[in-house]
Amino acid sequence: MDQFVGLDVSQEMTHLCVIGSDGKLVWQGKCLSTPGDIAGNIRSKAPDVLRIGLESGPLSTWHWHALKAMGLPVLCLDSRHAQATMSGQVNKTDKNDAYGLAQIVKAGWYREVGVKSLDSHAVRSMLGARAQLVGMRVEVTNQIRGILKTFGVVLSRRTGEPFERLVDEACDNSDPMLNQTVRSMPCVHSCLKEQIRQLDRQLMSRARGSAVCRQLMAIPGVGVLTALAFVTAVDDPSKFAKSSSVGACVRLEHDDIAAHRPVCKREACRHSACTRLQADILEAERRRLR
Repeated sequence: MDQFVGLDVSQEMTHLCVIGSDGKLVWQGKCLSTPGDIAGNIRSKAPDVLRIGLESGPLSTWHWHALKAMGLPVLCLDSRHAQATMSGQVNKTDKNDAYGLAQIVKAGWYREVGVKSLDSHAVRSMLGARAQLVGMRVEVTNQIRGILKTFGVVLSRRTGEPFERLVDEACDNSDPMLNQTVRSMPCVHSCLKEQIRQLDRQLMSRARGSAVCRQLMAIPGVGVLTALAFVTAVDDPSKFAKSSSVGACVRLEHDDIAAHRPVCKREACRHSACTRLQADILEAERRRLR
């Protein structure tokens, strides 16, 4: 008899529910939230498992890839769709959620979520870390400029001049306490710049090693970051029936937004440029899929 399993995953414990093809409960329990423990319980309690339902969440990528590698038929379900389906539950518990997920995968009332590859997640994590570091560098820069402006010191914007040297020159004749306060921050600024450079080198190496990224970077206005972000967002082109669907998936469409609110001339130009860039990117992806 075919069996169906629902997994309600938390950080420490995972509740499991096994039901048969007749919808009757076969087994319920819980185990540690590790792929090994989950797979061991499934193999012992549900040897004839047909589908395993797992909600999308922070740990779903790890569990999905690990369970797939073990040969288990796991599905990653859209959490909002699953919660809407189970909204009629009287008692909202982890145990009941696992039972509800098992019933969902048995009945087929689910919306499967595509899970990106671990390699794509690694690149996107690197891009996110770089964006975070750039934001921190800008914040430190603005903080230094703001402190000095309070005392009438305005840093010049000389092109090519290191920011740390500008700060040193501005602090030479300043108050000793102000000097000590400000000089403690360029060290953080320098460290952030160095870490950003290291990430840039890794991302550049990754982009140069990808034929798709090189093709995308041939488009005017598309650099390393844009190419890598787009490639990792698409991840698997085979999941798109047509290339024109890619723009909506990665939320590149601005026509609907612009149509429902007035935009100034500057915004309209920006939207127009973005639309041209989207068209170039999609055309490059379309040529790759041919």
